[in-house]
Amino acid sequence: MAQMTSMERVYAVLHGERPDRPPLSFWYHFPPDCVCGQTAVDAHLNHLARYELDFLKIMNDNPFPVEIAVERAWDLRDLPQLGGNEEGFQDQLDLVAALAAELKGKVPLVTTVFSPWSVLRKIVTPPATGVHHPPRLDAQPAEADLRMNELLAEDRTVFVEALETIAQSLANFTRRCLHAGADGIFLSVREDRVNNEANGMQTYEEILRDCDRQILSVASEGSMNMLHVCGVPQKFDMFASYPTHVINWADRAAGPAISDVIDRTDPVVCAGVDNLSTLPKGTPEQVAAEVQDTVRQAGEHSFMISPGCTYDPNAVPEANLDALAHAVRG
Repeated sequence: MAQMTSMERVYAVLHGERPDRPPLSFWYHFPPDCVCGQTAVDAHLNHLARYELDFLKIMNDNPFPVEIAVERAWDLRDLPQLGGNEEGFQDQLDLVAALAAELKGKVPLVTTVFSPWSVLRKIVTPPATGVHHPPRLDAQPAEADLRMNELLAEDRTVFVEALETIAQSLANFTRRCLHAGADGIFLSVREDRVNNEANGMQTYEEILRDCDRQILSVASEGSMNMLHVCGVPQKFDMFASYPTHVINWADRAAGPAISDVIDRTDPVVCAGVDNLSTLPKGTPEQVAAEVQDTVRQAGEHSFMISPGCTYDPNAVPEANLDALAHAVRG
C-alpha cells in the first residue's frame, strides 16, 4: 500500500477502512507560559513536527470565563450563560484559528473541551497552581471532589441547573471552535469523580449524560470528534455509544482492555499505550511492545494509537516517545 498523508490515514480509519498504518498522536499540558498566544502556537507546532503526529489535540488550559464566590449551593444561581467568545474562550479560539491557518488540510485538529462537571469543579475550588499533571487513578477524593459532593447534596436542583448552564455555554463555545477552524472537539469527561457513595452510582447518567450530548450535538458539524473518558471508566458501554467519531481512555492503566470492548464500541478506538507507567518508567522496547500488542488486540478493526491520557514531559524520556512513533510507523 502506498504511503498515505496524515489526513488520508485518519479519515480512512474514520470511514472504517484499513490505512497504510494506524494513525498516531499523543499530548501533554504545555507550560503555563504556553497556554495562549504565539508561545502556545509554537509549542503545538513544534510538538507536532517533532514526532510527525497524524492529528493534533489542541490543549486548552485557558480559564473558563467565570469567577464567582460559592459559599452555598444557592450561589450557583449566579452563573451566567455565555456566548462562547468571552475572555478565556477567545484566547482558545485565537489559538485554534492560528493553528488552522498553519495546518488546515494537513492534519485533523481537535480542540479540548472539558465537561461541565470539570468546569464547575474548578469554579467552586480553583486550583492552587496552573501546573497540570496526569490524572490520578486512585479512589482518594480531592478537596474539590468533596466540595462538589457537598454542594450537590445541599441543593440538587440548583446544582443541576448550574451544570446545564455551563453545558449551554460550552455548546456555544464548541460552535465557535468549529467556525475558527477546528475539525472537531476532544470532549474530556470523567465519571469516577461523580458516581460514588455520597452522590449515588447513577448520578452521571442522571445529570451529566444529557449535558455531554448537548455539546456533542453541536460538535456534530465537525468531521472528527473525540471523547476522552478520563480516570477509571465505570460504565464504559454508555460512553461507547456516544455520538462521537473516536473514543480514548486509559485502557492499560484503568481498563477495560481494547480486546474486551472493540467489538461493541461504536466510535473508533484510540488507545494502547500506558501514559502512567510504561511511558515514564518503561524501556523503549516495552513501549514498542505495547504498540504491537495494541495491533494484536484490535484485530481486523480500524483503530488509532495513543496513550490513555496526558503524560508528564518531565518524567517521560524522549527515547520512549521516539520508540512509540517508530513502532507505529514501522
